[in-house]
Amino acid sequence: MSIEEPAQPPVNRTMITLTVMLAAIMTMLDSTIANVALPHMAGSMSASPEQINWVLTSYIIAAAIMTPVTGWFAGRLGVKRMFLIAIIGFTVASSLCGAAQSLAQIVLFRVLQGMFGAGMMPLSQAVMLDTYPLKERGQAMAIWGMGVTVGPILGPVIGGWLTDDFSWRWVFFINVPIGALCVAGVAAFLPRNRPTHERPLDLAGFLLLAVALAAFQLMLDRGQQNDWFGSPETILEAALSVGALWMFVIHTVVTQPSFLPVKLLGDRNFVAATLVNLSLGVLVFPVMAILPPMLETLMGYPVLTTGLVTAPRGLGSIVSMFMVGRIINRVDPRVLIISGLGVFALSFRAMSHFDLNMDWRLVASTGFIQGLGTGMVFTPVTILAFGTLNPSLRPDATGFFALLRSVGNSAGISLMQAAYTRLSQTVHARLVGGLSPENSVARAPDLAAPFGLTTQSGMMALNEEATRQASMVAYVDLYHMLFVGSLVVMPLVLFLRPVGLVATGPPIAAEH
Repeated sequence: MSIEEPAQPPVNRTMITLTVMLAAIMTMLDSTIANVALPHMAGSMSASPEQINWVLTSYIIAAAIMTPVTGWFAGRLGVKRMFLIAIIGFTVASSLCGAAQSLAQIVLFRVLQGMFGAGMMPLSQAVMLDTYPLKERGQAMAIWGMGVTVGPILGPVIGGWLTDDFSWRWVFFINVPIGALCVAGVAAFLPRNRPTHERPLDLAGFLLLAVALAAFQLMLDRGQQNDWFGSPETILEAALSVGALWMFVIHTVVTQPSFLPVKLLGDRNFVAATLVNLSLGVLVFPVMAILPPMLETLMGYPVLTTGLVTAPRGLGSIVSMFMVGRIINRVDPRVLIISGLGVFALSFRAMSHFDLNMDWRLVASTGFIQGLGTGMVFTPVTILAFGTLNPSLRPDATGFFALLRSVGNSAGISLMQAAYTRLSQTVHARLVGGLSPENSVARAPDLAAPFGLTTQSGMMALNEEATRQASMVAYVDLYHMLFVGSLVVMPLVLFLRPVGLVATGPPIAAEH
C-alpha cells in the first residue's frame, strides 16, 4: 500500500522546485564550505587549532539536536511558515558569523546557524514529496538529490576561492543573497498548508534525545584528540549518550504521544530504508572527508585542484539521478539500490589500488563511478522510505530520516579518521623497524641520497618517506574496508518492499 497526494498539485511546480533546490544547496554547501577557511579564521581570531574546531563542532551539535524537532514544529506551524523561519534564521545567523569579531561570537552564531539550518534539508525534502504525486516522485527526488550530493563537493572549491580571493568572512556572507532569494521564492510560490497535528511537544523525550545526540557528537569530534576511551571525557560522553538514548527508548514506549511517533516504527519500509540510509552515511559520505586531505598532503594538490579533481563525483551523481528519475517507475527500486551498492563496491575496490605515483585521472574516474552509484541508491531509498507513510507523519519522518543520515556521516568520518591514525602508526612502525645499518638494503647503493642512516638529514628524509608510505597504505586499507562494507549492506535491501504507483489515502490539505 502507498499514499498518493496531493490531489491537486500546486501550479508553480517549477518555481517551487528551484526554490527548494536553492535552499538545499545553500545548506549542504555550508556543511563543507567553512572547512577550508578554518586556518584563516584561526589567524584572524588568534585561536589555536583545537579552539577553532569549535566553529565546526558547534554547528554539527546544534544541527543534530534541532533536526528531529523540525517535524514537530512543521506539524504545528505548517511547512511553509516553518520553512520561512528556518531560511530567515539561517541567513541572519550567516551574516552574523561573517561579522563576528571574536571566537566566542562566531561559535555562538554558528550554534544559531546550525539550529535554523537543521530543518532546511528535511523541510525541503518534505516540500518536494508534497509537491509531486507518487508516480512523479522518482524524478523529484532525483532533482532534490542533485543538490544534496553536489553541494558538499562544491563547498571546498567555492570556499577556497572566496577565502583566497576575498576573505574567510565571505564564506558566510555568500549565504545572504542566496537566502534572500529563497525567502522570496518560498513566500511567493509555496502553498500554505494547514498544521497536520496539534499534539503537545514531548519535552522530556526531546531533552533526552538532545542529550544523547550532543554527547555522541562531542565524543566523535573530540575522541581522536583525547585518545578515545583512554580519556575520562570520552568515557563520560559515551556513557551519557548511551544512557540518555536508553531512557529515550523507554520513554517513547511508555509515553503517548511521544516525541518520536510510534507509528513510524510500525512502517516496515521506513524502518528498513532508514537503516540502509544510516549505513550509507557511514560508508559513502566519509570518502568526501578523507580523500581531499590525502590528495593535498600526499599528492601535493592545492585546494582548488583538489576540488576540481573530486568534482567528477558530482557530475556522476547528476547523470545517474537524471537516468534513475526517468526509469524508476519501470524498474524495481530494490534492483537499483543493489546495483548502486555494487557500483560503490567497484569504485572502492579501484581506490584500494591507489599509490603515490598515480595519475589524477584515476581519482577523477573513481569519483565519477561513485557519483553514478549515489543516484542509483539514494533516490530509490528515499522513494521506498516515504512511499507507504501517511502524509501526516511526513514532517516527523523526514526529520528523523535526515537525522540518522547525519549521525551516520559523523560516525563514519570519525571511524575513518580513527582507523587511519591507527593504521598509519602501525605501518610506520613496521617500516622503520627494519631500517638499521645491519640491514643490507638500508645501505648504499640500495639506499641512495637524500636517504641515509649515518646523517641526521638522511634519517629525517627516511622518516618523512616512511610517513608518506605509511599514510598511503592506511588510506588504501580504508578504501578496502569500504569495499567490504558496501557488500555487507546489500542484504538490508531485502527487507524493503516495492511501492505501487497507484494508491489511496487522504490527500494533504493545502490552501492556495
